[in-house]
Amino acid sequence: MANALTRTKSIEQSMADTDEPGHRLRKNLTSWDLMVFGVSVVIGAGIFTVTATTAGNKAGPAISLAFVMAAIACALAALCYAEFASTVPVAGSAYTFGYATFGEFLAWILGWDLILEFAVGAAVVSKGWSSYLGSVFGFGGGTVEVGSQTIDWGAMVIVAVVAVLLALGTKLSSRFSAVITAIKVGVVLLVIIVGFFYVKASNYSPFIPPAEKGEGVEKSVDSSLFSLITGGGDSSYGWYGVLAAASIVFFAFIGFDVVATTAEETRNPRKDVPRGILGSLAIVTVLYVLVTIVVTGMVSYTQLATSAGDGKPKNLATAFALNGITWAEKIIAIGALAGLTTVVMVLVLGQSRVLFAMCRDGLLPRGLAATNPRFGTPIRLTALIGVVVAVVAGFFPIDRLEEMVNVGTLFAFIVVAGGVMILRRRRPDLQRGFTVPGGPIIPVLAIAACLWLMLNLTALTWLRFVIWMVIGVAVYFLYGMRHSMVGRRARGEVPDPVGAGDRAAGDH
Repeated sequence: MANALTRTKSIEQSMADTDEPGHRLRKNLTSWDLMVFGVSVVIGAGIFTVTATTAGNKAGPAISLAFVMAAIACALAALCYAEFASTVPVAGSAYTFGYATFGEFLAWILGWDLILEFAVGAAVVSKGWSSYLGSVFGFGGGTVEVGSQTIDWGAMVIVAVVAVLLALGTKLSSRFSAVITAIKVGVVLLVIIVGFFYVKASNYSPFIPPAEKGEGVEKSVDSSLFSLITGGGDSSYGWYGVLAAASIVFFAFIGFDVVATTAEETRNPRKDVPRGILGSLAIVTVLYVLVTIVVTGMVSYTQLATSAGDGKPKNLATAFALNGITWAEKIIAIGALAGLTTVVMVLVLGQSRVLFAMCRDGLLPRGLAATNPRFGTPIRLTALIGVVVAVVAGFFPIDRLEEMVNVGTLFAFIVVAGGVMILRRRRPDLQRGFTVPGGPIIPVLAIAACLWLMLNLTALTWLRFVIWMVIGVAVYFLYGMRHSMVGRRARGEVPDPVGAGDRAAGDH
């Protein structure tokens, strides 16, 4: 039992599996394609909404500083992903990395965890897409009432469309993503350029507003785990407010790790994947910081705070409306709709590649990992994911599961950062297209930053996360452990194409 849980899959075996007939992905992506994927998934509706509300309620004009701090924390994890992906250029991202370092059981946990980031994330975002659909075209939104059941047809439509595009090939979906990404980046640039002419220097003072004593909050599962542990309340303004804002806006950067899931489809993964990850993060950071500087310069931060009267959160359109630029609301809605379109697509892409790797390894039915000879994509798996995500988004009220995406992502970040240090010690001989500078310092800082952000999530989110993981453990013991290809090779049930490729965890 212990050997089964800790058995690792060697880098050599992972690389050999990429050429397995019938389970081979087509290599046709470049660093530019990867940067487009990265920018397209990271820039979602968050920049159009979270910027204004967080500035008004937490950080004031220092929201730009909070974005820089969040970008630094995200960059720490991104550097670790870049090293791992350039060393193990195989589909599966954190799942594949975990299999090579921590063993099969933790790899399964990571793969199961990534469902929260990708599949649940795609379902949540598709519902947001549906609501913006109404804002753009002037109706109530993409829902219809059938008896007592609300069906979100808009969410189902966008999931179906992106699933078809992905089934037809990643190059086609990359081109589609490039067009839509150009639209939403254009909207962001429009916000920056137009807003610049309405900036008043007086709105930046004070840059960091004086701290306001946090009101005591009733402790419940909706409180953050950190506040439950320390007994503290919410932080507004001052340095604590800036730090709290950084933990909120960090999630506007989530998604760059999807780039690592496409490593196996990249022409020169050892160079292109690090460029794609770091390049997309750099582009997004510059755009985010410029938007925050412009918005907080257009109006006083107090005008962006959520008022006690209506409780309605402010967004970018608020700053423009207060300056008499009412036409901007429609433009911003179009940008948000375009932003969410590519987010859904790249999240479904990431989910399909993680499950593809798990199916190819036998932890899930291997038949689902078969690739279509014409398109070079796992059509069965993509179709299955599309159906499941569409049904969940269309028929279930999952809006409150948004934080589940965050906890799943941060957990994966921590494991990848730890895995970088372990793989360096175990396999110093491996070719690395990119190496994180500073030895263990950056991975350790990445782990610390992610742990801090996880502590700021609600206790209810943690409870749901634990329940989800318990279900995953049950699935592994009931199916995955017995059907694992690494285990079957060890038992002599199937040949080992690379000889002594699979090693036990103790083979250091």
